[in-house]
Amino acid sequence: MSNPLSSQLTVPRAKHADGARTFQGIPSLAVTPGGRIWVTFYSGGETECKENFVLLYKSDDRGESWQGPLYVVDPPAEYTRAYDAALWCDPAGHLHWYWAESTTTLENCIFDGYAGVWHAELSNPDDPWNNFQWSRPRRIANGVMLNKPTILHDGVWALPVAFWKFGPYNFPEMQPYIGAGLIATADGGENYEFRGRARVISGNIFDEHMFIELSNHDIRVYIRTEYGFAESESTDGGYNWSAPRPSVIPGPNSRLFIRRLRSGRLLLVANRVSPENPKERRALCAWLSDDEGKSWHGELLLDERVAVSYPDGDELADGMICVVYDWERYREGDILMARFTEADVEAGRIVSPDSKLRMLVNHSGGLKK
Repeated sequence: MSNPLSSQLTVPRAKHADGARTFQGIPSLAVTPGGRIWVTFYSGGETECKENFVLLYKSDDRGESWQGPLYVVDPPAEYTRAYDAALWCDPAGHLHWYWAESTTTLENCIFDGYAGVWHAELSNPDDPWNNFQWSRPRRIANGVMLNKPTILHDGVWALPVAFWKFGPYNFPEMQPYIGAGLIATADGGENYEFRGRARVISGNIFDEHMFIELSNHDIRVYIRTEYGFAESESTDGGYNWSAPRPSVIPGPNSRLFIRRLRSGRLLLVANRVSPENPKERRALCAWLSDDEGKSWHGELLLDERVAVSYPDGDELADGMICVVYDWERYREGDILMARFTEADVEAGRIVSPDSKLRMLVNHSGGLKK
């Protein structure tokens, strides 16, 4: 396996500050029991490259203002990048920060054949910043985990870890893991096991998958593909999977966000696909499902522009939905948040007084000329 460097959370330096960065995007968001909103994304360099690092911000006023970067993951080795981070709050109220690291000296190469999912846990995320108690970061698996875990009916945390077949590295021992993998922990993150994978053979890209547990306890996975999204099911807790098939959800070869809300409904946030430009990342929208994802209704347009992508979200205690996404990673480097309700989605427009769209989390200014 690749060398699991002892990467540590650190306070930001000059190169990590707002205004010093260029390329940035690929965000994730989590809400803690006290209502604090946390956002992570990665930046560094002018594209996906060895200069990448991961940043962490917070908001104590429902996304109206933001403080950060509070912490940064910037691996000490010259050829190690940190990227594809995810935030999640567990039932105990602990904040979990996941990110990937990859080490390679090859030019224009972003994947070393193994990568690695790293994890740190903040046990008191609603406390003042100077009292935060972080666990020591540790590498928990090979692969890349871009999206949140899902808690299954038996209390198992199902982590959506992708194992890529991408780039010049192709190790034989990794072949049984290639695809949209499920890594499980039954003891709150102390120990992890690889259970199984759903593999898209034709049209595979980066997987970037998300799990949903259905009412009958089957698990469905949604997988990013070149043609949109694929779906697959497991009836045995993630050990075995059906052959992936094209999903009823269209997509422009980008990430989606799908999650069960406290109401029991499913929320979907993805790009509305245009027949004229099916690969264009335009018109980020939210939909609801009352039938376990068989059909979707109530389209709420969150951002109509081109180059809006990579949504992730969570709920506040009052049912307000917060969704983060990026816009123009290279030209603007904007991280934005939408705050809305199920009623807004049903109406297809903002009808709730506290809802708000295109809230700025952070702006890098894009590539410097």
